[in-house]
Amino acid sequence: MSILKTKGLKKYYGSEPSIVKALDGVDLEVEQGSFAAVVGTSGSGKSTLLHMLGGLDNPTEGSVMVAGRELSEMNDDELTIFRRRQIGFVFQAYNLVPVLNAYENIVLPIELDGNQVDRDYVMEIVRMIGMEKRLKNMPNQMSGGEQQRIAIARALAAKPAILLADEPTGNLDSRTSQDVLGLLKTTGARFGQTIVMITHNEEIAQMADTLIRIEDGKIRESRWQ
Repeated sequence: MSILKTKGLKKYYGSEPSIVKALDGVDLEVEQGSFAAVVGTSGSGKSTLLHMLGGLDNPTEGSVMVAGRELSEMNDDELTIFRRRQIGFVFQAYNLVPVLNAYENIVLPIELDGNQVDRDYVMEIVRMIGMEKRLKNMPNQMSGGEQQRIAIARALAAKPAILLADEPTGNLDSRTSQDVLGLLKTTGARFGQTIVMITHNEEIAQMADTLIRIEDGKIRESRWQ
């Protein structure tokens, strides 16, 4: 069953004769519970695709279906709530709030949604990422790998159906990158989540179930591994 689906997806910037076709007719399906890696060089359209899947940007043309909902049919408020409840984001830059400690960063999206924090569930995630002793630390007291682990925990804490990861290992060394990717695979399997990760690193992409290669705004390859 497909949880993410695009049809004829296009994203153009500017106008002729200097139009930039960031996405140029992308048809894509991602199966529920799978771990997909979108691979491409800088400027290939992979980040634009991730933003479209997460409802962070509007397409020029085409459709994006997420968990059975067409994103273009929602107004801004509906889309914000849908994203917060259904989609978790992990960014290369971590995007932790500097004035909040690790635990406060993890539960922030849940509290913004006005929901009660499931502390047992949150602590299960914290134990899985090995950060039990760092919960009171501020972001500037943590290494890059530790901050990325907290960012992953934050994305998982709201129990989203989908996790979108934008170059999650881009700022990490090789060993920490492997740890973070292993963590994503483990948590995805443990909590039944669909993961879509973009990367330019072929070695990292091999850890995914599905490899999607994008070039010049078009899908050139899509295969199970």
